[in-house]
Parts: sequence; structure tokens; C-alpha cells
Amino acid sequence: MKQRAYFMDRQRRSVVLSAVREVCSHRGWSLLAAHVRPTHFHVVVRADESPEPVMNALKSYASRALNRAALDTADRKRWARHGSTRYIWKPEEVGRAIHYVVREQGESMAVWESRNAMG
Repeated sequence: MKQRAYFMDRQRRSVVLSAVREVCSHRGWSLLAAHVRPTHFHVVVRADESPEPVMNALKSYASRALNRAALDTADRKRWARHGSTRYIWKPEEVGRAIHYVVREQGESMAVWESRNAMG
């Protein structure tokens, strides 16, 4: 690792959450839940794509938003090369994933939950 681990303060978490919401809106994906933590973020997204391109788009939009905010240098590495991705098919599994993202991450930070998460 050539750089220290990336840490997001309140302002950076807010920028990342806004970027996550923006990319989902732009791509026509349904953002069901998001929680931006100091070193990473969790999301539950309904999309007609496999999870990997969704994850890559989320990380790209977040990085661009952070670059625009000029809170770091543009060459700052922020994310691991991959991340945890999985398909969730059953409504009860979606509900459990939303609960985990929103309520089981410790102290609430930059959090968003859809009002129509199951709809």
C-alpha cells in the first residue's frame, strides 16, 4: 500500500452519500439503503445489471464528487480494487440487507433509506 488508508470525516461522508444517490438516479437504479462509514460504504441497490458494474459506478461517482469538492488531491486512492457484491432475490433477504446496512453498522453516520424499499 503506497498511501495511508482513506478516512472519511463527516463532510466526505456527506459528499459520498450524495454521489451514491446521484448515480442511482442517473442510471435509473433504485437505491434502497446506503450507509457511508469512515472507511467504506454499504448500499442496497436494485438494478438491471450485475453487482460489479454497479459497485464500480458507485465508487467512480464517489471519487469524482470528492475530487470536485477538493477535499483531497486527485491522485488519492480511496477504495479497494474490489468489494463485497451479491445478488439478493427474495423480498425477505432484501429487507434483512436493508436492516443490516441502516441499523447494524454501529453509530449512524451518513445514512439513507428508501421509503419504498420493498415496493
